[in-house]
Amino acid sequence: MSEPGVGIGLSAAVVAVERNAPEILVARASDGAAGLPSGAFEPARDRTLEIALRGSIAEQTALDVGYVEQLYTFGDRGRATAPHARHMVSIGYLALTRRPRNVSPLKEAGAAFRPWYGYFPWEDWRRRRPEVLDQQILPAIGRWAAEAPEAETGRDLPRLARARLCFGMDGRPWDEEKVLDRYELLYEAGLVEEARRDGRPAALDWDAPPRLGEAMRDDHRRILATAMGRLRAKLKYRPVVFELMPPRFTLTALQQTVEAVAGRQLHKQNFRRLVDSAALVEPTGQTEAATGGRPAQLYRFRREVIEERPAPGLRFGRG
Repeated sequence: MSEPGVGIGLSAAVVAVERNAPEILVARASDGAAGLPSGAFEPARDRTLEIALRGSIAEQTALDVGYVEQLYTFGDRGRATAPHARHMVSIGYLALTRRPRNVSPLKEAGAAFRPWYGYFPWEDWRRRRPEVLDQQILPAIGRWAAEAPEAETGRDLPRLARARLCFGMDGRPWDEEKVLDRYELLYEAGLVEEARRDGRPAALDWDAPPRLGEAMRDDHRRILATAMGRLRAKLKYRPVVFELMPPRFTLTALQQTVEAVAGRQLHKQNFRRLVDSAALVEPTGQTEAATGGRPAQLYRFRREVIEERPAPGLRFGRG
């Protein structure tokens, strides 16, 4: 009897920002489970992986996305709950778009934009340190780390050392780019729903596990974590933020969009100096009436900067 083959699946984290809130496009599978827009690559039908991905997104969400970037290939066994005749290797993508004004086609397709901090509530530091860190995550991680104070293999750091690096414990800085590292540590500790659903031994040790964000089907929250970390890093060396902006915008709106994605506040004057020194925008000569103040100048993305410098971005430091 021949072994089942390996299939290639394609999943996309489609990101938009609406009213200073980063959102992720969620589609419903045939079993009703929420996840990222996904589909299979069929070589006899699809000329390229990206064409297949765009077709799956359009079919499942009625949305034609703009910027698309391949993230990573996910091939672990045990990260998909639905039985498959063949093992599926999933290629994850990051896609950026602007939320359509008319969302009726999305609803008719069974898709919707959802706040991405609903899946990762510990990643939003814009207003304050997230309460879930001190109330639930760090006490549970501390208990889990204490169960194995030494490194479990010669290649690993001890659990507590890894937790300190991921979660900025004991005075260490919070690195907003380590989204995947934090999620993977929570998965390994059995503290997210996906670990319990996958039957991971660590998850079975918790009598009353915390509810840490919304779960997604298969390994889609892992793919989303990868996309978040990639986008946060890429803001600093590529002008990808303008894929999320309208053609004309104020500098305040630009800063709020960057903050929404990065998950932290930026100093207003420092941010404006960064934008000015990077020569990423130019004034349109138009203004927008600001409530309670004088009209704000409108800007547009200055596309020539892509040809002028190899890595044009907003080089703000880590939090």
